[in-house]
Amino acid sequence: MSNINTMEERPETELISIPATPRASTPEVLTPSGQRSPRPASKEAKSSTAWTPTSFISPRFLSPIGTPMKRVLVNMKGYLEEVGHLTKLNPQDAWLPITESRNGNAHYAAFHNLNAGVGFQALLLPVAFAFLGWSWGILSLTIAYCWQLYTLWILVQLHEAVPGKRYNRYVELAQAAFGERLGVWLALFPTVYLSAGTATTLILLGGETMKMFFQIVCGPLCTSNPLTTVEWYLVFTSLCIVLSQLPNLNSIAGLSLIGAITAVTYSTMVWVLSVSQPRPPNISYEPLSSASPAATVFSVMNALGIIAFAFRGHNLAMEIQATMPSTFKHPAHVPMWRGAKVAYLFIAMCLFPVAIGGFWAYGNLMPSGGMLRALFQFHSHDISRGLLAVTFLLVVFNCLSSFQIYSMPVFDSFEASYTSRTNRPCSIWVRSGFRVFYGFVSFFIGVALPFLSSLAGLLGGLTLPVTFAYPCFMWVLIKKPTKYSFNWYFNWILGWLGVAFSLAFSIGGIWSIVNSGLKLKFFKPS
Repeated sequence: MSNINTMEERPETELISIPATPRASTPEVLTPSGQRSPRPASKEAKSSTAWTPTSFISPRFLSPIGTPMKRVLVNMKGYLEEVGHLTKLNPQDAWLPITESRNGNAHYAAFHNLNAGVGFQALLLPVAFAFLGWSWGILSLTIAYCWQLYTLWILVQLHEAVPGKRYNRYVELAQAAFGERLGVWLALFPTVYLSAGTATTLILLGGETMKMFFQIVCGPLCTSNPLTTVEWYLVFTSLCIVLSQLPNLNSIAGLSLIGAITAVTYSTMVWVLSVSQPRPPNISYEPLSSASPAATVFSVMNALGIIAFAFRGHNLAMEIQATMPSTFKHPAHVPMWRGAKVAYLFIAMCLFPVAIGGFWAYGNLMPSGGMLRALFQFHSHDISRGLLAVTFLLVVFNCLSSFQIYSMPVFDSFEASYTSRTNRPCSIWVRSGFRVFYGFVSFFIGVALPFLSSLAGLLGGLTLPVTFAYPCFMWVLIKKPTKYSFNWYFNWILGWLGVAFSLAFSIGGIWSIVNSGLKLKFFKPS
C-alpha cells in the first residue's frame, strides 16, 4: 500500500517514459553528394540514454501502439539502419562526370584500376633493369609494388575517413589533410600532370604505334602515300575525342574493361615473344657503366624513377571510389578494395614478367624506347607480321582506353568551373566543346614537345609523392594515430622517404636528359 500511495503522489509527467534529451543536438554533415549523416557517436552516445535516429522506435515506445502501426515503424527502423542516412541531392555534384553516376561496384573498380595501372610505362621497366642489374632491379620493383599497394589501401580507407563526408577527388583529400591552400599547392601539379601529361604521352605513343602497325600491315609493296607521324597523332587524337563523348566515369567501364584486357594481353605477348626468340649476340647482364661514379649514381636514380613511374593510377583512386554507392552498413571502401586487390594481382602478373623477361631477352642492349622498340629492332624479321600487327593493335586499343580514364578528372574540372559560374549543368554542346578543346590542346602539346614520352625518370620523380609519400602523411594527419606509436613512426618515415626519393629521382632524370644531349625541337612537318 505504501508503494501505491507513493506512485499516486508522484507527478503525472514522471509516469510517462520520455527518451533522454541529449546535451546538444546532433549536427549533420552535408556530403558533396548532398547526403546527410549524424556526427560519429561519442562514448556518451553509446549509452542507453543517447539519442540515435531510430532510438525513438523502441519496444517501450511501441508497446501502446497497435500491431499494424508497429510493423510500419519497425520496417521504417530497418530501412533507416540499412540506408544509414537520409539523402538530398546536391545539384552541382550530380552534374559532374565523376559523381554523376554512383552505381559502380567491385567489378567496375577492378576494370578502372587495371586500366589505369597497366600501360606503356610497364614496357620501360627492362630499361631500368639495364642500369640496376638483376638483384637491385628485382628488389627495387618488389619494394615499390608493396609500398604502393599499402598507400592505395590508405587512400581507399581515407575516402570516408570522416563519417558522412566523402572525399571524391584526390585534391579534396589533400585539402582535408594539409589545409585548403597547401593541399592545392602540393597535390594539384602532380595530379594534373598524371592526368593531362599522361594523356599527351598516350597520344604520342598511340600515334607512333598506329604508324608502325600500318607499316607492318602494308608491307614493302604498299603503294599508297603513308601518313606522317604528326598526321598519325591527329588520327589518334580524333579517335580519342570521339570516345570521350561518353558522359561520366561509370559510362566508360566497358572501355576500361577493353583497356584492361588489351594491357594484360599485349604485356604477355611482348615478353613471351621476346623470350621465345634467340637472344642477340654479345648480350650482357652487367649494369651499364658510366664514365664517373657521379654519373653512375645519377643513372641509378633515373632507373629508380622509371620504376616509380611504372606505378601510376593512385591519383584516380578517390575518383573511382566516388562512383560507388555508400551507406553506413555497406561503405564504398569494401567493394573498392575488393576490386583493387584483383586488379593489382593482374598488374603484378604483367609488370614482373615484362621486367624480368625483357631484361633476360635483351640485357643491357635494351634500347631506351622499351620493349616495343626492342621487339621491332631485333625480331621484326623473325616474328610473323601477323603477331607483330596484333601486338601493336592491342597497344593502340589500350592507349585509347587509358586516355579516357586519365582525362576524366580534367573534364570534371572544366565542368565544375562552368557549373559553379552558371549554376546549371553543362549542355551536350558545352560538354562536347570542352572535350574537343582538351583533346586538341593535348595534341598540340605533344607535337610541340615530342620528347615527353622519353622523360619517364624525371616525371616519375616529380609525381612520386602522389603515390608513395602523400598518402602516408594524410593517414597521420587525418586518422591521428597515437603519437610515437609504431603506426605513427612507420607512416612518417615512409612519407619522408618518398619525398627524399622524389628529389633524388628528379635530379637523376634531369641529369639523364642533359647527358643524353636532349634538345628541344620545334614542330616541323614531316
